[in-house]
Amino acid sequence: MPTKIIKWSAIAALIGGALARSLPNLGLALQFVVVAAAGVVLTQAATMRRYVWMTLFVTVACLFNPVFPLAFSNYTFAMVSSFAVLLFFFSLELLQPKPKLSIASITDRMPGSESL
Repeated sequence: MPTKIIKWSAIAALIGGALARSLPNLGLALQFVVVAAAGVVLTQAATMRRYVWMTLFVTVACLFNPVFPLAFSNYTFAMVSSFAVLLFFFSLELLQPKPKLSIASITDRMPGSESL
C-alpha cells in the first residue's frame, strides 16, 4: 500500500511539473519527489528480481536528478515526463509482490483430520 501511494505521488508530481514548468523552485521539489519514488520502485523491482524494471527506473532517476539537473527543451521534457508517467502507471499493476503464504502452526490440529 505505501508503494502505491508513492507511485501515485510521483505521477502527480510529474503531471504537476509538466503544468508548472515555469516555476523553478516547485520543479526542483517535484524532481526530488520523482527521484525518491524512482528509488522506492527500484528497490521493489530489485527484491522481485525484475532487472528490466530496475534499469528503467535507474534511467528515470538519472533523468530527473535534482543534484545534477539535465536541461531539456520543452518538447524533450514533455516526452521524458510522459515516459516516466507511463512507467510509474504500469508499475502499479505489473510490479505487485506476490502475497506471502501463511505458515501453518505445528500446534494447530490438521484441517480435515478427525480424532478416533
